[in-house]
Amino acid sequence: MKSRRRPYAEQRPHDLGGGVWSVPVPIPGNPLGYTLVYAVESPQGPVLVDAGWNHPDAWDALSGGLRSLGFDVSGVRGVVITHFHPDHAGLAGQVRDASGAWIAMHENDAELVRLMSEYAARDHDDFQTDMLRRAGAAPAEAGQATGARPAPPATPDRVLRDGDLVDLPGRKLRAVHTPGHTPGHICLHLEDADRLFTGDHVLPGITPHIGIYPFDRDDVDPLGDFLASLDRIGELGSIEALPAHEWIFQDVATRAAEIRHHHEDKLEHLHALLAERAEPLTIWEAAAMMTWNRPWDDLSPMLRGMAAGEAAAHLRALEAAGRVGRLAGVDPVRFHALDS
Repeated sequence: MKSRRRPYAEQRPHDLGGGVWSVPVPIPGNPLGYTLVYAVESPQGPVLVDAGWNHPDAWDALSGGLRSLGFDVSGVRGVVITHFHPDHAGLAGQVRDASGAWIAMHENDAELVRLMSEYAARDHDDFQTDMLRRAGAAPAEAGQATGARPAPPATPDRVLRDGDLVDLPGRKLRAVHTPGHTPGHICLHLEDADRLFTGDHVLPGITPHIGIYPFDRDDVDPLGDFLASLDRIGELGSIEALPAHEWIFQDVATRAAEIRHHHEDKLEHLHALLAERAEPLTIWEAAAMMTWNRPWDDLSPMLRGMAAGEAAAHLRALEAAGRVGRLAGVDPVRFHALDS
């Protein structure tokens, strides 16, 4: 039986046994509520898995939570980031400033952090608005759906590749590349205890956002990558999962299979929608017809933008499988079914 997600106010730091601890770190103004930051013991100081959102309340929760468990943030040896998103990487720089810790991240996300640091916020807004227009959003809605860009996270000191061991003396913590949610997302297999830190790749109650950016790219397939990564995690079997949100759970393989089936159903539904239409659909039109956790009309412009990113990833996966095609030379881009 699954647990229910509890609000952040009910969360407390926990000793999970085996030299692993969890510290809930709030995400102000976000319905997810908090990120679960994990500390893994080593003779030379703990290594953190993720760090939380860059906010004073989050910093107080992280540093205070570590202190309640018998650690001081100044003694942290390193921070390994599952992916570059701000609720995971945001405080890594502050931890490094306080302790001299190294920051490690998969090389693909490290490259994105570098690009973000070089990209002006205004250029980012213009890029987002044009991307939404090319997806079929009306100009007014495209302008509303961009949202503020968080500050880029700290540049990592070290890059990881699939199969690399994290610098964690006395333990075996191995990076498992699981792209999809981001190009460089990693899970971390604590092999000496057979536990898996899953980041956002496998969550117990919700599914991670799988989008494609820009929406009309045809040279990548993030959903296809994600589904393949789920299969790879499933091969680890029924081991304990320590996710970045919600709650710790058993049997990561079963949950990975459930998430795969969720996306397979979504792909079939989307293909059926395209096959029923006399005219090809824009990404925005397809998103408006898909099923989300609330009706399309109830989604804010920003959430519609995220939904369009997911619709684009599903359309691209169908295209990569030879089941849909895109019209050449049209703006906005449009897709049509290729088989019944």
